[in-house]
Amino acid sequence: MKHVASALALLSFLSLAASAADTGTGASFKGPIGLQLYSLRGIATQNPPKALAQTKDFGLTLVETAGTYNLPPEKFKALLAEHGLKPISGHFPYDRWKTEPEKVLAEAKATGLQYAGCAWITHKAPFSEAAARDAIATFNKAGELGAKLGIKVFYHAHGFEFHPHAGGTLMDLLIAETNPKHVSFQMDVLWVVFPGQDPVQWLKKYPGRWELMHLKDLKKGVKTGDLSGKTDVTNDVPLGTGQMNWPAILKAAKESGVKYYFIEDESPTVVEQVPQTLKYLGQVKF
Repeated sequence: MKHVASALALLSFLSLAASAADTGTGASFKGPIGLQLYSLRGIATQNPPKALAQTKDFGLTLVETAGTYNLPPEKFKALLAEHGLKPISGHFPYDRWKTEPEKVLAEAKATGLQYAGCAWITHKAPFSEAAARDAIATFNKAGELGAKLGIKVFYHAHGFEFHPHAGGTLMDLLIAETNPKHVSFQMDVLWVVFPGQDPVQWLKKYPGRWELMHLKDLKKGVKTGDLSGKTDVTNDVPLGTGQMNWPAILKAAKESGVKYYFIEDESPTVVEQVPQTLKYLGQVKF
């Protein structure tokens, strides 16, 4: 009986150890890792429950939202819970942040979000100082309102913000002029590399400001230095197969204070690519 008890205890320990190692994490990368649901927009717009089931099938439990697919926030939150998923953050349109931040934050609260943000500043290209200052005012106001509800407002950089400005860039201006107590930033790694910038240097330059990160790799051979904020979705490739130096980026992200990581894969082969990305994250060393 003693041997049986010992064997059972060992099995229990091993199962706990296995559950402690979340999908997509390993010896170096510890996460926490989730999925930006926009990755599955092709499925979600037709059948939201199917997209959520697919997310869980990937082995992920954390998500970032991009709308609620015509469902009231409370119902979408319940649907996420039914599928064993926890919403952490969400994206909302910039024009809504400008005109009705209270409503946006109320929806974020009802969905159960800790972070509520924006992934594109409406502007006339090229992005200008005036557009940046408009965004700064918008995000600072929203950030104050969000703080009262326990929600952190964030901006997801999209590549066009790296136009030169005053010895730096307009991205520097956005970070410098927003209130660090209430406004944080999400680094989408593709949208830093595509315009010709170095994610590691930006993480080191502004520690504590990048609380969220989109893990997204750029196909080898795609030219960088483009400030349009746009590239073909087929240029999204599984992590570790593109241009990014992930060991250096993930190490710098950890040291800079990134709190949550989300896979965002906009490619038409996302369902095949996400498992490859998760496998890479489990094995990457830094």
